Amino acid sequence: MRATGLSCGRGGMVLAGNLDFSLHNGQALLLRGPNGAGKTTLLLTLAGIVAPMAGNFVPGDRADMPLLHYCGHRNATKPRLSVLENLAFWATLNGPTGMAPSAALAIVGLGGLDSLDAGYLSAGQSRRLALARLLVSLRPLWLLDEPTAALDDQGHQLVSQLLAQHLAMGGLAIAATHDPITLPDATRLSTLVLEPIR
Repeated sequence: MRATGLSCGRGGMVLAGNLDFSLHNGQALLLRGPNGAGKTTLLLTLAGIVAPMAGNFVPGDRADMPLLHYCGHRNATKPRLSVLENLAFWATLNGPTGMAPSAALAIVGLGGLDSLDAGYLSAGQSRRLALARLLVSLRPLWLLDEPTAALDDQGHQLVSQLLAQHLAMGGLAIAATHDPITLPDATRLSTLVLEPIR
């Protein structure tokens, strides 16, 4: 992933401008900054959901992108579907190239809740279900918006473990977060601080 002179925003307003960064296989980038600095908009731009206002980046300007997972700050679950049905839907949609949904649920701490309607999950459990999508369909680039939101201490450790495993397989990750994220190999992690444009 490489960005040069990248500017992004919404409604004609630049939120993050003239950004230059690059990531190599096995590396993660943390996006830091106050609310409104453009972290989410940058992720949406890299995901191809919002058009860049200037500059360029690779990958991201391709139409055929089974390259990435975008895991937004909303969990995108269907409350009347079971936990397993939710995850199976995403596996079917994104391609079942990873582990089986039931195995992914066990890894994220939702084993045994397969048949429960997702609407009964707590906020932290819903977040764990969203993270399980990363495991059922393998994609090299993870774009994560507040991946630890609503998670307890064990959930924070889970996110670190999932990231470490993904990077060890040569994956890339960009995460917007206000929470600390640590990895066993700190050299795999860098930070980009975004400041609001006045």
